[in-house]
Amino acid sequence: MGFACMLRRNLLLGTAGAAALPHFAIAQNAAPDTRPSITVAVQIVSISGTLEPMREQSNVGFRIMPVFSEPLIGIDWLDTQRAEPVLATAWRRIDAKTLELTLRETVVMHDGRTMEAEDVAFTFGKERMWTGLPTDNRGLFVSTTAGSGGKTPPPEAVAISRAHYPNFERMEVVDRHTVRFVNAVPDVTLEGRLTRTTGAIFSRAAFAQAESWLDWARKPVGTGPYRVVSFRPGQDLVLEAHDQYWGGRPPLRRIRFVEVPDVAARVAGLLAGDWDFICDLPPDQIQGIERSPRHEVVGGPINNNRLIVWDKTHPVLANPLVRRAMSHSIDRQSIVDSLWGGRTQVPKGLQWEVYGDMYLGDWEAPRFDVAEARRLLAEANYRGEAIPYQLLNNYYTAQVASSQILLEGWRQAGLNVQIEMKENWGQILGRFPGRGLCDNSNTATFNDPVAPMSVYGPGGQTWASGQWQNDEAPKLLDAMQVETDLERRRATFRRLLTLTEREDPAYTVLFQTANFTGKRKELPWRASKSFGMDFSARNWG
Repeated sequence: MGFACMLRRNLLLGTAGAAALPHFAIAQNAAPDTRPSITVAVQIVSISGTLEPMREQSNVGFRIMPVFSEPLIGIDWLDTQRAEPVLATAWRRIDAKTLELTLRETVVMHDGRTMEAEDVAFTFGKERMWTGLPTDNRGLFVSTTAGSGGKTPPPEAVAISRAHYPNFERMEVVDRHTVRFVNAVPDVTLEGRLTRTTGAIFSRAAFAQAESWLDWARKPVGTGPYRVVSFRPGQDLVLEAHDQYWGGRPPLRRIRFVEVPDVAARVAGLLAGDWDFICDLPPDQIQGIERSPRHEVVGGPINNNRLIVWDKTHPVLANPLVRRAMSHSIDRQSIVDSLWGGRTQVPKGLQWEVYGDMYLGDWEAPRFDVAEARRLLAEANYRGEAIPYQLLNNYYTAQVASSQILLEGWRQAGLNVQIEMKENWGQILGRFPGRGLCDNSNTATFNDPVAPMSVYGPGGQTWASGQWQNDEAPKLLDAMQVETDLERRRATFRRLLTLTEREDPAYTVLFQTANFTGKRKELPWRASKSFGMDFSARNWG
């Protein structure tokens, strides 16, 4: 077997020619619908105020997307973390730049149309992915109402497309059930890229009928087991069963995701019977829920790492020695032990073992070493200047508590870090004066380093928001895309980690995210190894 083929196998940990998933018969029953309806209490449904993956690229968005949308190739987050056929039943390489995909022929979309190759071409086409409004002076990832006056997507759409599909040339329609993803350059990660939420297929007809881009983005028409009924940003998302779903009749009649920002209120509502599931559960709440004979907590470490991200445009943080000092002032193990009860771990940098041969087992996160931090600060000639830390109130689980441990370590090293509480991501990512450092996270949306590291190249959130840029990073990302020799590819990844974590730090890892969900014990549902929630028939019963 050639290395390129072997690498693609390792990349996806699956087989491109995998057999199609079973198509279950839809029950034709005139009897009353006795399927249960459920309510899921979350901290927030969407940070962008939309459901469109060309704008909503967040952990909370990743949670809801699988309920109503599906890509051509998916990842089995419940068990194997390997590739699986979803809307494509098979795929094969035509050459190093071209991937041919055979479409499932029985997919009925939420508008009643049968999915065809033209829907795939639309999904990856100019009017949805590669056109965007001009960026205003606040920068990207700020507005939650862009696209309300016409059909042009917000500026983030182009940036996200560029990060996820950096050398995309076209989606070619071969026939009604066959498409070809054509890249401008060889790319060993094409199959993995298509598993992203941005690869979900939507109805071209429904987009054409929408009055505005924002109307579309708040009620997209996809292929998932449930269809969007209504979405009220800041309040709730309601979905109902799509009974013509190709994967079998959904087990639930209706799902409501309701925003309950306060964790204590989510827990109280679960125990009182107001909610069936609650998300974003910190470890210190687990024992109280488990004392109830009617409830349980499920979940654990997932494919996401929590980070601190620095803004290089801040005059103090422009010096990489200061950022390195801050990295060495963090007691990561203390966060894992005291806040997470040892239920997660300190990762070996921004990577996961699911990378297989690309995992660098000898890499380490910066050690906790206050003396080294002080030495670096002295070399940087740091004189106690204030460094702003923009902080959200527990968007991330136990975020504020984590910040207190960080502040103590930085104080011991002699760093003057000042917390500035913010209300939303726009106030953190917008190009405003005085940005410093902020909390963030990064996800391995597929099992290759290209998945999370693309954030630090053109179009990625950290790069596009202007927090961190380095001319070497895009060159390294391009090299990882085309390289087929395993050892050279590993060396390139090592160099990218050296750049982004040690020489010119873009971020520093804190811990591997652990995702816990409280639920009614009798509900036959399993937590996945990602933020995604699967309420299809295969995960109910």
